[in-house]
Amino acid sequence: MTKKRLTKKVVDSLAPKERDYVEWCASLPGFGCRVRTSGTKTFIAMYRIGGRNAPVKRVTIGPYGKLTVEEARGMATEVLAKARLGQDTAEERAKQRAQMTVAQLCDEYLEHGCELKKASTIATDKGRINGHIKPLLGRKLVGNIKRADIEKFMRDVANGKTAKDKKTGKHGRSIVKGGKGTATRTVRLLGGIFSYAVAQGYIEANPRTGVKLYPGSKGQRFLAQEELQCLGDTLHEAETDGLPWVFNEGKKAKHRPKSEENRREVISPYAVAAIRLILLTGCRVGEILSLRWNEVDFERGLLHLPDSKTGAKPVVLAAPALEVLASLPRSGDYVIAGASPDKPRSDLKRPWQRISKHAGLTDVRLHDLRHTYASVGAMSGMGLGIVGKLLGHQTPETTAQYSHFADDPLRRASETIGGTIAAAIGVTKRPTAEVIELKPKGK
Repeated sequence: MTKKRLTKKVVDSLAPKERDYVEWCASLPGFGCRVRTSGTKTFIAMYRIGGRNAPVKRVTIGPYGKLTVEEARGMATEVLAKARLGQDTAEERAKQRAQMTVAQLCDEYLEHGCELKKASTIATDKGRINGHIKPLLGRKLVGNIKRADIEKFMRDVANGKTAKDKKTGKHGRSIVKGGKGTATRTVRLLGGIFSYAVAQGYIEANPRTGVKLYPGSKGQRFLAQEELQCLGDTLHEAETDGLPWVFNEGKKAKHRPKSEENRREVISPYAVAAIRLILLTGCRVGEILSLRWNEVDFERGLLHLPDSKTGAKPVVLAAPALEVLASLPRSGDYVIAGASPDKPRSDLKRPWQRISKHAGLTDVRLHDLRHTYASVGAMSGMGLGIVGKLLGHQTPETTAQYSHFADDPLRRASETIGGTIAAAIGVTKRPTAEVIELKPKGK
């Protein structure tokens, strides 16, 4: 493909591809426009100092939109001219950046290092940066951070040094939680931020490397057959007769309903349907709560999710899931309607707390219903590859956590084969031990 001089028309025409690529300018060698898979376009300059065997250096000029093509060309011309005189702009910037604070690095990371992340993930990252990283490490220089600093940071977050529950405004609260889980997730994010710093040439090594994280939860909760039946009965009771009220000890009895009939709470049919759909589809809670009616394909039996955790994906619906959807009244765009017709229900915390407690499943999270869906699929012998596709997993490693359930059909097959062979060779019964009656002493 023949190179063209980079102009506004050319840059506007550059479309994203499956991988990042650079469109180089024909009139100014070393000047190009990098196009990310997200569609973001950034001007860069590339050069060598010291001959053909010298390492390639890249300098980010700036994003298209904040800079015009001609502004970027002028800045790239200056960088390339300095390179011909032996001045390494990339190294100079790296030295300057090494003197930046961790807080400044975090701000740059959020602006330039999150192009491939979803908006919800970026929002979570911001919360961890503002709640933990900046308060504890924000003033430290990037070039001075060592592994010991990261280890101390992890301990401090785990011990609740950054935890707070602060009132904001008349009704709002700002809650920051500590704990080992929060510490582990925040250190992983911190590692990603320092990886960005390494890629930009600000530091030579990632100080997070070698830091041992707290062990995660080794087990996941899956509902057994009896528990599923109990949950099903509770869901039916919740939407029909209602669940019995649970009174808080110490509360005044005069505020309690006098009639036994009024001592039950009927749960919203939308909340009950959402719980059933999570269990019947294996979808994430957020995927069900944000589901719109125009994403439900009754004819083909599919959900067309435009923006799941792993990107757009179809979800195959079984007949029971279609039945749940068909039974719901439509009061707006969203399947799980909220208080306002044009907004979805925000969460399922309260109804799930009531339902799970009544069903005796107080140690079960809503996300465990997705794990249950996967475990049933694995035990059915359909194969982890199929289970992974139903759940929308991008890698086999993610589905591998259900591999122990897939052993059950193998065991059943082994028993069948072994039984056939045993019958053929005359080994149909295991030898039994002779039972000898023990007599008391002296008799």
